[in-house]
Amino acid sequence: MVALSFPFITDAQFELLLANGVQSRAQADFDPMPVVKLFTPDAGATWLLTEVDPEDHGIAFGLCHLGQGFPELGSVSLAELAEVRGILGLPIEQDPHFRAGKRLSAFAKEARVAGRIQA
Repeated sequence: MVALSFPFITDAQFELLLANGVQSRAQADFDPMPVVKLFTPDAGATWLLTEVDPEDHGIAFGLCHLGQGFPELGSVSLAELAEVRGILGLPIEQDPHFRAGKRLSAFAKEARVAGRIQA
């Protein structure tokens, strides 16, 4: 399958997400660092993505928080993220300053306690 293009993920990030997806399939206890942080500037939603499905490049996995106090690990459609708009009609953006300093499981544990992603 050909890599899809999304305005909020660079080609280099996509390649790393894909490599993580391949490793996740091979290693059940794989706990990667998030590659990219996405957010809605006008709606309070945040996504920390760690991998892309090697068989369906349109599906990513990570820690997702839709701004309602219940962050969770799960899969998300990148095409659907491209369509997301907040209250002012703004699309999701990538946080260019985000640098993961810990593994996804640590972000998830903190997010469950805080009720939001703290990254």
